[in-house]
Amino acid sequence: MADKWLWMSAGALGRGIAAGEIDPVDLATVYFSAIKAHPLRDRIYARLTEARGMAEAEAAALRAKAGTRRGPLDGVPVSWKDLFDTAGIATEAGSAMLKGRVPDSDADVVANATAMGLVGLGKTHMSELAFSGLGLNPVTETPPCVNDPDAVPGGSSSGAAASVAFGLAPAGMGSDTGGSVRIPSAWNDLVGLKTTSGRLSLRGVVPLVASFDTVGPLCRNVEDAALFLAALEGRSRSADLTGASLAGTRFLILENGYRDLRDAPRAGFESAVERLRAAGAVVERAHIGVIDEALAMSAILYTPEAYATWRDEIEAQPELMFHEILERFRAGGRFSAADLVAAQQKLAQIRVEYHRLTAGYDAVILPSAAIMPPKAQKLLDDHDYYVTENLLTLNNTRIGNLTGGAALTLPTGLPSTGIMFVGPPMSEERLLRIGAAAEAALA
Repeated sequence: MADKWLWMSAGALGRGIAAGEIDPVDLATVYFSAIKAHPLRDRIYARLTEARGMAEAEAAALRAKAGTRRGPLDGVPVSWKDLFDTAGIATEAGSAMLKGRVPDSDADVVANATAMGLVGLGKTHMSELAFSGLGLNPVTETPPCVNDPDAVPGGSSSGAAASVAFGLAPAGMGSDTGGSVRIPSAWNDLVGLKTTSGRLSLRGVVPLVASFDTVGPLCRNVEDAALFLAALEGRSRSADLTGASLAGTRFLILENGYRDLRDAPRAGFESAVERLRAAGAVVERAHIGVIDEALAMSAILYTPEAYATWRDEIEAQPELMFHEILERFRAGGRFSAADLVAAQQKLAQIRVEYHRLTAGYDAVILPSAAIMPPKAQKLLDDHDYYVTENLLTLNNTRIGNLTGGAALTLPTGLPSTGIMFVGPPMSEERLLRIGAAAEAALA
């Protein structure tokens, strides 16, 4: 039975604790034992937080016995991407520049989740300073992809995805600036939720581009995504998913997401769309020109802020960085302040137009990634290939960040392919209901 726990959803584990069938201490012990015994452990976890986690599990067990559980996830383990501050525990964001960085306090979302009874397993590896969608990190570790041992897992929440896909956490908490929750979720057959910018606190989260940084879970199903969203906000009540149906829903396939779309992601997406139609959804198609304008401005919108945030640390020790990541950061120094402000003003106009054009739909849908997970060694050996694949990886997910809304990726059933649902700002609960109905249709 204990081995079965490693593959149960977080919601199911929480119900087992509530029913007295699972003891949180036993559950945490099973997970820590599995992690320590796993041959890929050091490629997935940067460090374990066993002392803290076991103390949290013991407290959860006492609450369960007393009938005072704090919420549906009280006593359920979770992994944390290594950019969430944890008091007294190193938080290094996948970078040698931050080696030995030990914060004094928890990030707000960690504090909220801990208050809801979540049990921290450890900190997971990630792309260096979160600045890549590939998940390749030769400086610390490149976590594995569950479907291809030679491929990258997607980033930047690479270890977060691997911790769940390999049965070493029920869910992983990650961040998403341009696709960093959704790409590793899609490539490892998981559900990933990108929240609206500003919905979840970024205090205590190592920044990349604060204007676009968001926090979100990578997990086994849509119910878990809803439960973890609530926990990250310090709430026990999550979105009501009961009775969710696709009957009468209207989806817009954003044809901009077909740019350079390769065969396998196309097949997974189109198969998923047919199942949505069979479940009662109306699906239309359109190309929205302003999205192309927004994508064309991505470098101006992202890299100057990223470089401004990290310039002093980078230029003090540039030799510590993976050269591909270093080059991406330094690209931000080539733009002027006027370039950035003009792009930000233009993006604000684009968002208004985009939301006007899509207001009549329940969600915009598109393939989560245009490509399959690339081979890690080829990315290391071929600079042009690295640049091309990284940009293609993030092409579709960035649309959700640029338009400022919420986004949810679900597995299509074809390995390492996903279908993404994009909604307007603060539409998470509505999007999760759509996701729950779509999940049933895709099963």
